[in-house]
Amino acid sequence: MAYVPGVALLAALAVGCSAGADSDANGTDSKAGTPTVTPAPPGKYLTLPAPCRAVPRSTLKDLLPGAAELPGDQQDKVFRGSAAVTYDTDRKVGCSWKADGPNATRSLSIDLERVVSYDPAVSDDDRADTVYAKKEKAAGLSASAPPGPPDEKDKKGEASEGSGKAKDPADGDADATDSADPSPSGSDNASSGESTGGTPGNSSSPEEALPSRILDDLGDAAFLQDLPKKAGSTAQHHTVSVVFRTSNVVVTVRYAEQPALVTQVPDGKELQEKAQALARKLAETLSE
Repeated sequence: MAYVPGVALLAALAVGCSAGADSDANGTDSKAGTPTVTPAPPGKYLTLPAPCRAVPRSTLKDLLPGAAELPGDQQDKVFRGSAAVTYDTDRKVGCSWKADGPNATRSLSIDLERVVSYDPAVSDDDRADTVYAKKEKAAGLSASAPPGPPDEKDKKGEASEGSGKAKDPADGDADATDSADPSPSGSDNASSGESTGGTPGNSSSPEEALPSRILDDLGDAAFLQDLPKKAGSTAQHHTVSVVFRTSNVVVTVRYAEQPALVTQVPDGKELQEKAQALARKLAETLSE
């Protein structure tokens, strides 16, 4: 019985310390006024597909007609593609293909970037939208920019002998945005961004392509950039890029043709249609 008061005293002290830890001098809860921050929701995609297997072989046969005429081993090598060098396949991947045909060389590349926001107040989707918007602006298609492709920086300095247009520095996709040189007469190509396809001996391309533009029916946001290029005395090179965002993934498709002869002109309309069709297939694959 001599230990009962001591036990009671210890119990009272424990209760008192616990109460003191959670309350201030006035007896109020010190944690009651602490603001809580709700983190922004994560993006839909946590991984990326294997890029060189993202395009079906049947689609590659259509996009790279020259490959179908190659011997078996060489054909398989073309269709396997070449994976882009990356250090984090959960964040950024890519693959490219190229085939020489009797009339032209066609090349294809895809790049997929999964965007992650490290700011708890900014969602992955919002961060991805910022990444996409920069690409759209670089293509000259943002809301504040006039329609049509931007004036491009010619790495070889050929543009300095032409019309003297101001050059818009290319972003990270320099290989896709190196665009049309001035025409031999020094005048600009179609100011609206259309592919006129004029080479010596030809007045226009077989099919007039629509100009660079925003696309309304692909992913959460998308645009197409049409980049016909004259290479002086050599054959024309025509590149079409389709960029779209779906949730926190930004995808870029580049499809290009280099004719074998100077007198041949790439069919810009066909390039655009096939690039868009592939972009839609990739969007569907990501949504599965």
